[in-house]
Order: sequence, then C-alpha cells, then structure tokens
Amino acid sequence: MINYQYFPKSQGLTDHLKSVIKCFETVNSCGRARVKMSSNEMLAQLKPHLEGCGFRVESGKKIDERIDVPVLFGENGSVEKAFFADALSADNKTVIEVEAGRAVFNNQFLKDIFQACLMAEVEYLVIAVLNEYYFHSSGKKCVHRDYYEVKTFLETMYASNRLQLPLKGILIIGY
Repeated sequence: MINYQYFPKSQGLTDHLKSVIKCFETVNSCGRARVKMSSNEMLAQLKPHLEGCGFRVESGKKIDERIDVPVLFGENGSVEKAFFADALSADNKTVIEVEAGRAVFNNQFLKDIFQACLMAEVEYLVIAVLNEYYFHSSGKKCVHRDYYEVKTFLETMYASNRLQLPLKGILIIGY
C-alpha cells in the first residue's frame, strides 16, 4: 500500500506531484515485496514511469549516470558545488529522493531536506521511504516504521513554525 502526506497541510497536491504518486502506485501494483528492495532497486522500478512524467532519473552510481543539481555557481557560470538527486523534473523544480532502511536510522531524510533547500531552482521535494521494515536486534524481530516517523517529524516541524524552509512543499511517500 502507498501512503503519502503533503506539507504544508494547508495546501493541496499539485498535478505533477499527483503523477509522482501514480508512479509509486503503478510499481506497487506489480506485487514485488518492497521491503526486500534496496533504494536503488526501487528507483530502477520507478525509472520508466518517472521518465514518462518528464523526470530525469539516475541510472547508476558512475558520475555520468547521476543527476547533479547545482548549488553554487562560480566564474563564467561554472558549477562550483552540486548535490546528486535520484530524480529531477524537467523544469528543475522538483527533486525526488528514494530511501530504504537508512531513511530514519541514519537521518538520511534530514540530509535530503537540507540539500534540497540549497539546490538552485528547486521548489518541491519528494522523499520516498519504506512504510515499514523488519530487522533483527539482539535476537528479537523488530519493526521500524520510517514513513510514520518522517511524517511525524515533518508535522512537528511545520506545526512549530520555528523553521521556515525555502521550498514550496515536501511530499513524503511511504512504499
């Protein structure tokens, strides 16, 4: 099942973000267990669907296969600093990051938010995380619910109104 929440909650989803959700729903309907897939495997499944919606999608980890988004510009318009994104819309305004098990444990979702805030022209961020996954700790089977943890964090951040982001919105998707 795909879950999603858009922030700020006072605004509705744009059509282009609805199309991103449809891509996840299409891949999810194929029936492959998402919990066993790495973020790269999930991105590979999403790639043709996202490209059909006008996104450029990372095709590998080599430098020429990645999507770099400028952050700082130097002399003669050269890019001095860029961050890599999993996918970028054709108008350079929406970044997609697909995470697997490390989204919360390693605070990767916070890094994704921070980097998107620094990317030139970016207005929207989509973070896709696992709804839940199981792991073993000290011989016990445990469950981790990344989607709900990230959602709770974003709800708290937006409700507190103490941190203003330069993004128009963040869409969290649980897959």
